[in-house]
Amino acid sequence: MKTTVDISDGLLHEARRLARSEGTTLRALVEEGLRSVLARRAEKEGYTLPDASVGGRGLQPQLRDASWEDVRALAYGDRL
Repeated sequence: MKTTVDISDGLLHEARRLARSEGTTLRALVEEGLRSVLARRAEKEGYTLPDASVGGRGLQPQLRDASWEDVRALAYGDRL
């Protein structure tokens, strides 16, 4: 498929020089660049949060069987 793309003169000159030195075409470089950008952006879609866990053995023994309401009341006290 043919299309028209506006590219700055400096970038086009540099790309043509690279294509000549590598024995390839400007088209091949553009396609390689587009594939690279598409692949890199596809990788970013599946973001995983970094592990932010802290040391310790969980809740204090007296709270292990407590309900969330009990834990919240203890944490916030009169500020609820």
